[in-house]
Amino acid sequence: MAGKLGDDDPRVKERVAGIQAYLDTAGVPSAALLRMARFGVALDDWMQALDIQATAIQCWNSLQANLGANVCTLMSMMSEGLMPSACEVDVTGAVSMYALQLASGTPSALVDWNNDYGDEDDKCVLFHCGNWPRSFYAEQPRMEYAPILGSTLGNDNTYGVIAGRVPAGPLSFARVSSDDRQGCLKAFVGEGRFVDDPLDTFGSRAVVEIPGLQDLLLHVCTHGYEHHVAVSRSQAAAVLEEALGTYMGWEVYRHHG
Repeated sequence: MAGKLGDDDPRVKERVAGIQAYLDTAGVPSAALLRMARFGVALDDWMQALDIQATAIQCWNSLQANLGANVCTLMSMMSEGLMPSACEVDVTGAVSMYALQLASGTPSALVDWNNDYGDEDDKCVLFHCGNWPRSFYAEQPRMEYAPILGSTLGNDNTYGVIAGRVPAGPLSFARVSSDDRQGCLKAFVGEGRFVDDPLDTFGSRAVVEIPGLQDLLLHVCTHGYEHHVAVSRSQAAAVLEEALGTYMGWEVYRHHG
C-alpha cells in the first residue's frame, strides 16, 4: 500500500509536513521522511478501513529491512492522539497502554525495564528506541536514527526514532499478560514517580523511583511477565486495579512498595 504512493501525492506531502511540525527533524534525510510519510498514509487507511483504535507494530526489524525507516515517530503521533501504538508486535502491551490511557485520560507509552540506576534499589532506567508520546518529553524532542539497529542495518535505514527525556512528575505503570498455562489474563499495576536524576544515554529515556522496586521486579520475573511495561504521567493504579480485577475478573497484583 505504501509502495503505491508517490512522493508527490498530496497526502504524503501533508504527512511530511505533519511530522516536521510534530518534532525537530533537522538533519534527517528527506528520503527517510518520505518513506515514513508513505507508510503513515497507508497505515491511516488500513486502520480506518478496519476501525482500529490501537496497534502493535513489528518495528524490529522488519520495517527497517523492508521500508528503510523506523516508524517510531508515527507511533508516537498515534499514542499522543490517544490511539496507542506498541512496539515489537506486543499485543498485550497495546492493551496495557489502552487500559492505562482510559484510566488516566492521558497518553501512555510502552517502555523497557532497562537498567539499574547505580546502587539505588528503588530507582531504575526506562528506555525505548523512541516512540513515546510527545507530551512525555521535557523539551521539543528531535528525530534521530537508531544506533542499535543501525549498527547492523545501516543508519540510513533507521531514521525515525525520537530522542528525549521525561521530566520529574507522577508515574503510573501497568502490564497485562496472558498466562497460557493457567488459561487466564493477569496484570500488575502501581505508581511511583519520574525523577530528574542525571542520565547520559540516547533514545527515549527516563529515570523512575518506585518504592519497593526490587520486590516488584521479583514479581515481574517469577510470574513470567514480559520486559515491556506501559507507563503514563498520571496516578491511576487504583482505577486500573478496580477495573481489571473487579469488572474484568483478571488476576491483578497492585504494587504498594
